[in-house]
Amino acid sequence: MNIEQFERSVKTSYKNINAKTLKERIAKLIEAISKEWDIDSKDFTARELNVITSTLLSKETKTLHDEVEDIMAQQEHLQRHIDKTTHALQHLKYDIFNDIEDVLSDVPQDTLAKLHQIKFQSLDLLDLLSEMVESALITSLEKNDSDIEETIQEIIKDITYETLNEGPINSIRIRKILSTILQTTVNIAEATPNQAQELLSSTLKGMKTGVIKSITKFKQNLLNTPDEVKSIIIDDYDQTINELNHIDVLFTQVITDISESNTKETKELLDKIQISLKYDLQELIFVSKETVGVMKQKFNDLKREALQRSGKVLKLQKAQEASRMGKQAWVVAKTKLGSAIKSAKSAIDKKNKD
Repeated sequence: MNIEQFERSVKTSYKNINAKTLKERIAKLIEAISKEWDIDSKDFTARELNVITSTLLSKETKTLHDEVEDIMAQQEHLQRHIDKTTHALQHLKYDIFNDIEDVLSDVPQDTLAKLHQIKFQSLDLLDLLSEMVESALITSLEKNDSDIEETIQEIIKDITYETLNEGPINSIRIRKILSTILQTTVNIAEATPNQAQELLSSTLKGMKTGVIKSITKFKQNLLNTPDEVKSIIIDDYDQTINELNHIDVLFTQVITDISESNTKETKELLDKIQISLKYDLQELIFVSKETVGVMKQKFNDLKREALQRSGKVLKLQKAQEASRMGKQAWVVAKTKLGSAIKSAKSAIDKKNKD
């Protein structure tokens, strides 16, 4: 049998069939084919059945198939429009903050630092993370202050906290953020080997403190959420419990993964710093366990349908804005440190006078 001729025959026969129900149309098609080709239906080969079923599927599903294609085209159009609009939204936010900074250019540095802190809290940082960290570290190195380690630790703490705080608590997101920050620092450290120890040690301490601060904030959100409110910010209850219980393992795995994928010198340095951080992780473990306890108590009557956080995901921005924000992170950190030192000195002076 010529299968191409058979296929044309099946399609032509189907066009001439007029029946109300699908079952009737199928029966008439089988009958027409059997008569035309003198084949009993029980003797159809696999190729012949394939031609028949393909013809039926193509013809019977055409309307719905075309509708699906139209809907998908509309969805893709909407997605492009969403991407374009969110990109414009992010640009507008940058422009607003930049214009505010220009208008307030003559105000004291601590006022600008407060504005920069608000900016970090108002913009989506994840896609700018690497460039922002790089800019902040380079700015710190260029300033060459005596308190560079404290400054970097404060910078990384704030960036870690603000970026984590934008979305849900889950291991994939935490790992991505911490890995990005640490790898960016490694890149800078390898380019400035004389200050590698300070950079990496300060970054790891800042990351740890930022994670602790983020988990503490999450715990406070749980405590302040009424029991009847179920739209809590959790991706998955069981998964979150498990991840919080092993947050110290996740933290050390990030360090191990980054050390294994870089130079021998970097690996030795990170391994050495990681050993010294071992006892510092006790606070992280303690805060995580506390948060797990709060979750279990708070959601004792809930099942697993905790709602996801509404997506605050914006498509993002150019490297120059990340650079600007990295420098602003340095200003925020320096201002905080300056205030802390001033307070400490005041306390000492008061004590001496007493």
